[in-house]
Amino acid sequence: METNIIITPKRQTNWYVITGGPSSGKTTTVNVLKERGYITTFEHARHYLDTQRLKGRTIEETRKNQREFQLGVLDMQIEQENEIAPNVQVFLDRAIPDALAYYRFLNLSLDEKLTKALQTVSYKKIFILDPLPLKNDYARSENVEAQKKIHALITEVYESLPFPVVHVPVLSVEERVDFILKNL
Repeated sequence: METNIIITPKRQTNWYVITGGPSSGKTTTVNVLKERGYITTFEHARHYLDTQRLKGRTIEETRKNQREFQLGVLDMQIEQENEIAPNVQVFLDRAIPDALAYYRFLNLSLDEKLTKALQTVSYKKIFILDPLPLKNDYARSENVEAQKKIHALITEVYESLPFPVVHVPVLSVEERVDFILKNL
């Protein structure tokens, strides 16, 4: 199916990844970090869906070709990470390795773009948020089973990388942010 990807960071960054499965509170947590004055990024899957909607495509049309959808999201993530200076402290709402988890979830074969992107990643620390009760909206269509599987795959991917991982328990959003800041 796929070979293991060896990641040996060629640079150090001051980037923190906020990740987890669908409906784990990533964006809410990142938004509170931003409100507290930290530099943050936004989540690209939702942004990609929004850009496609502006082009007249429905969510269903956009999601129909999962490889195209995943590559579109990956392109945005790669572009964003390429634009951030390594020394800037930033909290990323997901990061390039999330794509590998989604490729595995969707049974997509790895392509050269993802493999090359994974070989360039470097993060100071990964914060994996424990899942909250699933809430679907226009962009999120997973069921509880998929939520659990994606969360497990994201955890597996990040724990296989050479970066420290911290699991963030279910707490209020303010407590989660405090927990993250205490564990930088």
